[in-house]
Amino acid sequence: MDKLPLSVVVLTKNEENNITECLESVKGWADEIIVVDDLSTDETIRAAQKLADKILTKKMDVEGTHRNWAYAQAKNSWVLSLDADEKVTPELKKEISSILLLTAHACFSIPLRNFIGSYWVRYGGWYPAAKVRLFQKEKFKYEDVVVHPRVTIDGTCGHLKEDIVHKGYPDFEHFLASLNRQTTLEAQKWITTNRKMGAGRITWRAVDRFFRRFIGKYGWRDGFIGFMVAFFDTLYQIMSYAKYRQMLLENRGQRAEGRGQRAEGR
Repeated sequence: MDKLPLSVVVLTKNEENNITECLESVKGWADEIIVVDDLSTDETIRAAQKLADKILTKKMDVEGTHRNWAYAQAKNSWVLSLDADEKVTPELKKEISSILLLTAHACFSIPLRNFIGSYWVRYGGWYPAAKVRLFQKEKFKYEDVVVHPRVTIDGTCGHLKEDIVHKGYPDFEHFLASLNRQTTLEAQKWITTNRKMGAGRITWRAVDRFFRRFIGKYGWRDGFIGFMVAFFDTLYQIMSYAKYRQMLLENRGQRAEGRGQRAEGR
């Protein structure tokens, strides 16, 4: 059977435990598999060499810019974007194969089946949690920001029914580590975009996020894991704000020090 005229682009960093399963899920189906590695220090690249058609190395500084560059390396117009801890189900491959050459849409959103450990989180807004992952690269662009970039689409967006499986968090330790990284980037984004964040606004967002996720989106149906997901959403807001405040103070201190040095030089 001919391969689908589709480039799969996978972003990696220290994903030796996940990359093989990810690439095996699309090997022999997609016309091209590209791995863009963010300076991994483990065996990610060696594992990827067994399955990928092309491996590129580039440090990720700004997520949106990095993703746009990665997709531009694809030889096909249609791109499927995956993270290394994700895999494509047989059902999704069949669905994409049936529509790709016939559609007038510029892109498609795909449901994500998210796991914490072996538990599939079905509520709290975690499923289907569809994201735009299949697109024509000429009609799709990410915002040039460091975290949670928004997308710009030139055309209409369709919606697929089958899932990408996302084994993103082996345990709560990894969940917290990810939250710590993401809140640092969130605070940096607020600083670089001159967003004004106050304690009152953050308090409201923190409380709102918990009740919206745990009650409004039925997170309680996932039991204790649902509670922790809602709690971490609240913690995300608080930690982002704490880091934002710290960065503001450090920036003010650096500016004051600079003014003092200039004054001494006169």
